[in-house]
Formats: sequence, C-alpha cells, structure tokens
Amino acid sequence: MAVQLTQKLFATITLVILAVGAVAAILAFGALSNNRSIQSYGTVKAINVGVYWNSACTNVTSTVNWGMLSPGTLKNVTLYIKNEGNVAVTLSLVAQNWSPVNAPNYMVLSWNRGGQTLTSGSVVSATLTLSVSSSISGITSFSFDIVITGTE
Repeated sequence: MAVQLTQKLFATITLVILAVGAVAAILAFGALSNNRSIQSYGTVKAINVGVYWNSACTNVTSTVNWGMLSPGTLKNVTLYIKNEGNVAVTLSLVAQNWSPVNAPNYMVLSWNRGGQTLTSGSVVSATLTLSVSSSISGITSFSFDIVITGTE
C-alpha cells in the first residue's frame, strides 16, 4: 500500500513539474518573440523616367505596398526603370511626405541604382530596400512618396 501511494505521489509530482515547465517555456517564448507588425504603403512618382513592374515595361508602377513589416527587418522590391527621353539621365531616389512625420527616424529607403547613368530607351532593374529599425515604437502604419528622377 505504501509503495502504491509512493508511486502515485511520484507520478503526481512528475506531472506537476512537467506542467510548470511547459507553462514556463510558453511564457519565456512569448516574452522572447514579441513582434509588432507595421502596415505600409508607398506612392511612386517618376520624373523623366518610367517605372514598371516588369522588364518589358508594360505594367506601370504607381504604388508599392510594402506589406506587413516587423521591427528589425528589411524588405526588397524590384522595379524596372526606363529612360523614356532622348538623352542620357542619371538616376536618383528620394522618399518624401512621410506619414507619420517621425517614420523616417525608424525607417530608411535605399536602392542599388543611385547615380547610375541610363541611356535613352534603356531599361534597368532596380532593387528598393525598406529597412525598419528594431527600436521602432508607436508606429503601426505609415506611408510615403517614392520619387525616382532621371536628371540630364
């Protein structure tokens, strides 16, 4: 009888320890994986160039939806830039009209084509990268204008 009682007590203590361990693991994981998603959007304005979704330049880009972003991440979007003029241009990019106004304190828009010369009629793929700081706070959605310019 004492052996059965000892076995039951051992089994009960084992179950309690497993349950407490499982709860502790769930709480620890939850504390370590606290993410915040950020909705976003971007409007594209092109000056002296065309901006497209495809290399054939048939699908015009007017907005970029960056999707849901988490702190400390970055997202790439590939666009195609076409010089639609008759002289060579040098490409530049700027992000402006951020909403909220403090968003650029936590986010950076960059690309791989700054300063590149694009001859008349030529097309180049461009990768735009939006980086979100791991210290972002207080921003749950944002928007900004992407301005791509070709300067003679």
